[in-house]
Amino acid sequence: MTAIEFENISKQYRLGLVSTGTLSHDLNRFWQTKVLRREDPYLKVGEVNDRAHKGESEYVWALKDINFKVEQGDVVGIIGRNGAGKSTLLKLLSRVTAPTTGTIRARGRIASLLEVGTGFHPEMTGRENIYMNGAIMGMSRSEITRKLDEIVDFSGCERYLDTPVKRYSSGMTVRLGFAIAAHLEPEILVVDEVLAVGDAEFQKKAIGKMQDVSRGEGRTVLFVSHNMGAVKNLCKTGVLLESGMIRNTGNVNEIVDEYLTQNQNIEQNDFTNYKNRIGNKSIRIKKLEYINSNGLKTNTFKTGEEMTIKVFFEADHSLNGITSSYIDIGFNNDREERITWISSRIFKKELDYNQGVVIYKIPHLMLNQGSYDINLHCETNVGKADWIKHIGHFEVIFDDYYHQGIQLPACQGNQILDFEIL
Repeated sequence: MTAIEFENISKQYRLGLVSTGTLSHDLNRFWQTKVLRREDPYLKVGEVNDRAHKGESEYVWALKDINFKVEQGDVVGIIGRNGAGKSTLLKLLSRVTAPTTGTIRARGRIASLLEVGTGFHPEMTGRENIYMNGAIMGMSRSEITRKLDEIVDFSGCERYLDTPVKRYSSGMTVRLGFAIAAHLEPEILVVDEVLAVGDAEFQKKAIGKMQDVSRGEGRTVLFVSHNMGAVKNLCKTGVLLESGMIRNTGNVNEIVDEYLTQNQNIEQNDFTNYKNRIGNKSIRIKKLEYINSNGLKTNTFKTGEEMTIKVFFEADHSLNGITSSYIDIGFNNDREERITWISSRIFKKELDYNQGVVIYKIPHLMLNQGSYDINLHCETNVGKADWIKHIGHFEVIFDDYYHQGIQLPACQGNQILDFEIL
């Protein structure tokens, strides 16, 4: 039996700040669609959601022409890069927002865990929030009371049960939220990336509970995560989203492999005509390439994977007074915080002006999952030659590096240590 059906689902947003322009567009849309019974004029001008490039239109499709079915009892992993439309899809299913076009058919009660604190009233205690959430889902007080001890025990928040939720940490909030969503007997359980906030022990516990819900109780689970190990371990089916559209669906192992290789052999960053740079131009950085352990160009790496970075440059033929030079690479996270730094000067390796390339090999890229960009800096003995900030972008996927089916919390930092317990 089909539990969920997405039929021609699209979601459009207008970019920028709300202004008088928005009001005029709203009035025009109302006049065209409600009065004249014509097609929405703004559905024609929206662009595919590519967050990395500036578009021509102020309208963007967060999702475009989504069609797929989920069978009852199936566990579906929805994966894709940041901005691919994963969370938007779950919000549409959970009725947080409505689709611009298309229809969603869901059979049964839906419990959602989309963001930390979703559905909680901060002034109410944990106990009161459990009853409130159960009532929203249509359960009687006696039904909730029967489940209360099980929910509290699973969450591990018994000591703080009668404390207002506003005093909970993010980890405690996620624990309680997941315990409520999983134990109030929903036919469909929808879980976004929030489990990444919890500790390793709770992640393992939560994944085990989702397996019980799907296999033992025959309920349907939709799971969004960047933890490919957890997705493989939990899900049978995968849906790969790219720029708001479905790239592929099918066996979860095949879909994960496609996701990890979807950015291979792509055209990489060419800075020849890039103007936002500082330096005397005696040496100019031209191009940047990332290469994985298979020798393929890619913007996506797994934690612990080999990474090679090639920086191509050109030198002024005169090279007046230049006797030494080097190129630095600074790694930043998505909060623009410096993570680490590598440089050719550490090995006193002079730039080869005839070859025009510096190759940095990182045997094991020990970074947590996330988005990263880099600064490129070329210095010579006569001054700064070239400096380009926030220019090279790549992503790291935590593909169960420790083989424990858990994901390291982002709050614990970006760098990963290779260790074992003796």
